[in-house]
Amino acid sequence: MNINIYGSTGIIGTKTLKIISQYFPKIKINLLCANNNVSKLIKQSFLYSPKFIYLNNSKKIQTLKKKINPNTKILDYNELTSYLKETKSDYSVLAISGYKSLNYFELILKNTSSLGLVNKEAIVSAGHLFRKYPKNKRKKIFPLDSEHFSIFHFLKKNNNLKVNKLFLTASGGPFLGKKYSSLKNVSFKQAIKHPKWKMGYKNSIDSATLSNKCLELIEANYLFDIPFDKLDVIIHPESKIHSIFEFNNYIYNMIAFHNDMMIPIYHFLNQNYEYQLNNSKLAFNNNDQYTFQNVKIDEFPIYKLFRQIDKSDPSNLINFNVANEYAVNLFKEKLIKYTDIYKIVAKISSLNLNYKLKNIKDIIIYHKLLERKIDENRFYFN
Repeated sequence: MNINIYGSTGIIGTKTLKIISQYFPKIKINLLCANNNVSKLIKQSFLYSPKFIYLNNSKKIQTLKKKINPNTKILDYNELTSYLKETKSDYSVLAISGYKSLNYFELILKNTSSLGLVNKEAIVSAGHLFRKYPKNKRKKIFPLDSEHFSIFHFLKKNNNLKVNKLFLTASGGPFLGKKYSSLKNVSFKQAIKHPKWKMGYKNSIDSATLSNKCLELIEANYLFDIPFDKLDVIIHPESKIHSIFEFNNYIYNMIAFHNDMMIPIYHFLNQNYEYQLNNSKLAFNNNDQYTFQNVKIDEFPIYKLFRQIDKSDPSNLINFNVANEYAVNLFKEKLIKYTDIYKIVAKISSLNLNYKLKNIKDIIIYHKLLERKIDENRFYFN
């Protein structure tokens, strides 16, 4: 068995490699792809002996060539494209952030037996196309986000049950209990200090604003064909329960597991049930609390904005996603206040470019048109 990992130097890619090393000796590393982190990619070439490596940053290729494991071949862009067209893999993990991964998405899905997916942008931008895929192609997609993994795992064995409502849980982030309007002067460092999870800055800030849950509702709709009016978010600060199913008979199923990405990644790699995980039990102690609260709009106004968007048009969902990413990066660069994130998302979400999204190529073009529109009107959003 072999695996390709797209985004091997990020948190998910790094964790996947460690789990393979610890639990899955039969899985061989075929290809590792990274965007920029050349030093970590070099270390991975010696630790895991991949056959092939691809680095997206051409300026660092010479450094890579000098220090890489001599048994590993470096692919250039054209060689990577040929590789994706001509070779098959048992597993692939797509953990590259950003919509540009869509350039490879269909090739990866076509030539892998199982695709572990943690790229929100790919699902949010192209999820409406998933419904056109034949069933055997859709079944290859294995969601690795904790919430969607919990849904996927449950529905796999209970797909005959009629869901009345599905709640995704949210930790509430670092500012839970504080009105959004009071957070004008919070720092970037404060905003990325997540109380439960270790994540990159984008996911951490999305958790603080609740944008992450908005995107996850889109993913749940596309991945599981659950209508938006049956999807909701509930705050659960302990982050032990990841999704809650409400059935027509008002019996509830709560899917809980230890808040560690090891569990979804491990289950993705263990689809043949060859190995047993020993060290990620969810402990139940006398002092444990499982608390829940509804989303308060004065704390998370982006959630109200999202609920009001016309979700029947995929371009509106892309607008929301791109607007959020743009605003988060402005905040990171100290060009706006934390509370300006909502204002910018609201303004960009209202744009109408009147462009049909019939295939992946259309989606990539639409992203570029939207980014150009935002750049042209940057003064308006400041």
